[in-house]
Amino acid sequence: MPLAPWRSLLARALHKNRKLPYARYFQLATLRADGRPANRTVVFRGFLDDTNQLKIITDCRSQKADQIDDQPWGEACWYFPESREQFRLAGQLTLVRADYPDQALQAARKTTWQELSDPARLQFAWPHPGEARTENNGAFSPPSPDPEQPLPNFCLLLLEPIEVDHLELRGDPQNRWLYYRNNSQEWSKQAVNP
Repeated sequence: MPLAPWRSLLARALHKNRKLPYARYFQLATLRADGRPANRTVVFRGFLDDTNQLKIITDCRSQKADQIDDQPWGEACWYFPESREQFRLAGQLTLVRADYPDQALQAARKTTWQELSDPARLQFAWPHPGEARTENNGAFSPPSPDPEQPLPNFCLLLLEPIEVDHLELRGDPQNRWLYYRNNSQEWSKQAVNP
């Protein structure tokens, strides 16, 4: 599948904002079982190979994983302060767990684990996220996990956009484009009012 026309614009925004460490963070919204939105900040881990899928990581014990199991759609909102651009990316979420059947995605999960820093990997050895915190002093200083083999609760999370809303806040008037992927996997682009 060819790369989407918005992908080079997102790569350009990342490059223009590379001096800002927090420019790799974006908000990801999912749906709770009762239909209410759930939003959190996640870290962009790159694109999956030569695809349009954004890589994120998560713990399969988190509420986010349960929400994705129930409703695999989400939306990311990403603001780049240096270039004054916003991207909203809506699409399907794929949670690549330890038992995911696709071997290529399992390999991507393993590679993503190996690319993490030691402190990032260590967080997956911490106690269950969202449960009551106890005064166990050793709970948050477990032995370092194997840097080669992911822990079972480590998941690669992929967002495959089907709609992208790109807003440039510079200019008078501002510029905004909508990108849509059709059933034939082709992208269309439309300029709209900001």
